[in-house]
Amino acid sequence: MFQSLCRKTQVLCTRRVREQWVRSFMVELQPVEQIVLVREKQDHNGPTMQFPGIWLRDNCLCDACFHRNSLSRLPHGWNNFDTKVKVQDLSVNVEQETLHINWSDAHRSEYPLEWLRERDFSSANRQRYLSHSYRPESQHWSGDQFQNILQKFEYRDLVSRDDTLAEWLRTLAIYGVALIKNSPLDIGVVKTLCNRVGFIRRTTYGEEFSVKSQPGAKNYSYLAEPLPLHTDMPYFEYKPSLTILHTLEQSVSQGGWNLLADAFYVADLLREKHPEEFEVLSRTRVDWADIGMDNGVSFHNIWRAPVINLDADGNYARINHSVPQRDSHFSIPVQRVQPWYEANALFVRLAQEQAVSFKTTPGDVLTFNNLRMVHGRTGYDDTELNVRHIVGGFVDWDIAYSRLRVLQKQQQQQQQQRLRQQQQLQGQKQVESKLLSQVQ
Repeated sequence: MFQSLCRKTQVLCTRRVREQWVRSFMVELQPVEQIVLVREKQDHNGPTMQFPGIWLRDNCLCDACFHRNSLSRLPHGWNNFDTKVKVQDLSVNVEQETLHINWSDAHRSEYPLEWLRERDFSSANRQRYLSHSYRPESQHWSGDQFQNILQKFEYRDLVSRDDTLAEWLRTLAIYGVALIKNSPLDIGVVKTLCNRVGFIRRTTYGEEFSVKSQPGAKNYSYLAEPLPLHTDMPYFEYKPSLTILHTLEQSVSQGGWNLLADAFYVADLLREKHPEEFEVLSRTRVDWADIGMDNGVSFHNIWRAPVINLDADGNYARINHSVPQRDSHFSIPVQRVQPWYEANALFVRLAQEQAVSFKTTPGDVLTFNNLRMVHGRTGYDDTELNVRHIVGGFVDWDIAYSRLRVLQKQQQQQQQQRLRQQQQLQGQKQVESKLLSQVQ
């Protein structure tokens, strides 16, 4: 049982549905902490849902507090929000499956239990939400593990089936890379895939871009020379997230091989075995720049950020690395320069050690997380009879995650509908069986 010193309201429901099950709810208030506890189990030994009182008041779902069309709280409640508001009374309506609270500010709130289940503050539920609804948890991999984690998708399935689209996006979120096979040799494939997710990300190089050897190229990628491991466009504050590279033509020479490494795994190695170098690369802001002209438009892009970017929880948010786009301006104190070079050289060496090489064929579409992967290619001979032509484009993670959540919600609803249909069918069979036994 709950602690006896807590003020509690217990509501038990005994409901007979085809003589099958009994459900019970119990709610309780911890008055000092103002934490509302909700438990729902037949044996009272199941997990307890936890909800701070102030959070419940902030998230009242009544029409005066919540705008249903936009699924968002109304802002006027925060003009004079009372942070000392208290729960005065609470109960559960078993038939409607709602929690009812009377507040010290004379307000009354109702919360569906299903809504509460999804927002339970328990550690297990918070982790479930973060790894499912927010973002799938990434799994970092070494070069030796690449063949085990690489997943391949058929282009025709991706453009026609939502379950395949969702699985592709989940794969990119978890492993950072996926290969699409058997796409048409059509210059519009990249835009089709981007539109399947949401929409294409435009940069200073336009929407789609062609990577092939160009005379007088103003970008190092447009040369036939070896292209070392790098991330695309580290000079943007809002860096393109998902890279889509469609192979239209591939060099028949010995060169033109793709290079790829999981820079999050490289960062793991640094964090574990070289903590001082990790600290330098995660705290030292580097000047990244791109200056030039494309399609008649001049640009001068600059962004300052470390090689290893961490979020507020210390998790990897983004990797920045590109030797050609690292500016000669280095806006840090002079005594910090040498340690940074030592640390960055170690990062490059470890990335090269973990890099895998493979050669795409015409119709392949290589897709990867540009915030995580470092990629490159070997050099190749470029002649009229030996051309390498890649068409690329970007999608932002915000758009991709949004699409994934919508697809997951649809899949969940479809599963629930199938489950209800199965339960109805089983119920009908039980009734028919019972009637048949009575007749006999």
